[in-house]
Amino acid sequence: MDEIRPSSGAGAHLGLASIFPPGLQAIYGQCRRLYPDQANPLQVTAIVKYWLGGPDPLDYISMYRNLGCPGQDVPEHWHYVSLGLSDLYGDNRVHEFTGQEGPSGFGFELTFRLKREAGETAPPTWPAELMQGLARYVFQSENTFCSGDHISWHSPLDNSESRIQHMLLTEDPQMQPVQTPFGHVSFLQIVGVCTEELQAAQQWNGQGILDLLREVHIAGGPWLITDMRRGETIFEIDPHLQQERVDKGIETDGSNLSGVSAKCAWDDLSRPPEDEDDSRSICIGSQPRRLSDKDTEQIREALRKGLEINSKSVLPPISSQRHSHDRPQQSVGHFQTQQISRSRKDSLESESSAAIVPHELVRTRQLESVHLKFNQESGTLLPLCLRGRLLHGRHFTYKSINGDTAITFVSTGVEGAFATEEHPYAAHGPWLQILLTEEFVEQMLADVRDLSTREMSKLPKEYSWPDKKLKISVLPDTVFDSPLQ
Repeated sequence: MDEIRPSSGAGAHLGLASIFPPGLQAIYGQCRRLYPDQANPLQVTAIVKYWLGGPDPLDYISMYRNLGCPGQDVPEHWHYVSLGLSDLYGDNRVHEFTGQEGPSGFGFELTFRLKREAGETAPPTWPAELMQGLARYVFQSENTFCSGDHISWHSPLDNSESRIQHMLLTEDPQMQPVQTPFGHVSFLQIVGVCTEELQAAQQWNGQGILDLLREVHIAGGPWLITDMRRGETIFEIDPHLQQERVDKGIETDGSNLSGVSAKCAWDDLSRPPEDEDDSRSICIGSQPRRLSDKDTEQIREALRKGLEINSKSVLPPISSQRHSHDRPQQSVGHFQTQQISRSRKDSLESESSAAIVPHELVRTRQLESVHLKFNQESGTLLPLCLRGRLLHGRHFTYKSINGDTAITFVSTGVEGAFATEEHPYAAHGPWLQILLTEEFVEQMLADVRDLSTREMSKLPKEYSWPDKKLKISVLPDTVFDSPLQ
């Protein structure tokens, strides 16, 4: 349970620094710069702190009344600031202190700007629970967020009937990064968006859609203020934006999304299922081989590097570095198609993993025929993978949320892949790579064009290219949720 109370921030500013946590004091100082007349803002605070066994990672969420900026057509709104993703205390009770030069804790705090409704005298508290939910994901997965990231939430952010059901992240326009005694802290602002805007961010990139939202005042404006009553998308407000900005952006830039956490699996159709070495051992309902630290590090680095727009896409060589410390199990939940972010973890491997097969004992296998399986949401991203990534000489990875399975599509321009034009399907343990030529990508795009819409349709859907010995099935979620296929 959380409670609302006035903060004790003012006391810290007036001379109690010796007993006030230095990390907290540094963030309060940044808030005081913006709100000198709100020294004691309302706060939602965790009754039982996370470091005492409570469920909520954020110690506090401060809530300020922002008068906006009439000159820029910025309306009055409520401004929420989290405290707890960064290191507030410096005594290792929550975050490991690694020095002043690096990030403090996860290196960022979350903010949110909610349009103030007429007659509203106190800030709604539902954004605090939303921020706690995002913080729980970060703490459980140790995946950090960056500006331009998108979050699939699939539900109105305030549990109403609103069309604002997903989020983008950007730098807060007023909160400047701060240097604390425990490292640096930046401020990432949550921006509520509609489903069509999320899809555009996935197909193109988050920063491009954020720029469009800034240009449309009723959809966010310069400070990207979320209005839960907004009933139209930016594409309904200005129909020219889709074709003139988004479609041209995809054609020119491709997509920045290099991978997703997904419900997926794959079968090796080259071998009978009774073969002990058959890679279909990675499928749902069986005991998969586990990705080695080296493989998972390569996937993670590939995804990170994939966020950068390079003239030549590169899958980094497998690193010789190995790590063995404990990690919490990754929790994905609503983040099924969230852009895979930079991670403090050394591996995607979960705590529940069985013994790792040593990398040098897992040979790379060339496969003759493969069957890929995705749930509907993952399947709708196939056109993005093909058009926005592979046609631009890049790669795209689906990382299973149910285990260590990974499927990476690579184009002929990607260096460092173990799939080749001679052997386009290759597996290293549960990690499958599929190399597609430009001609085959164009053919696949024509065949899977019905996946470009997220409207509910009858499942399963099957696509097959017998001459290429490739089959793709889009299946109901229940198939992946069941322990047996």
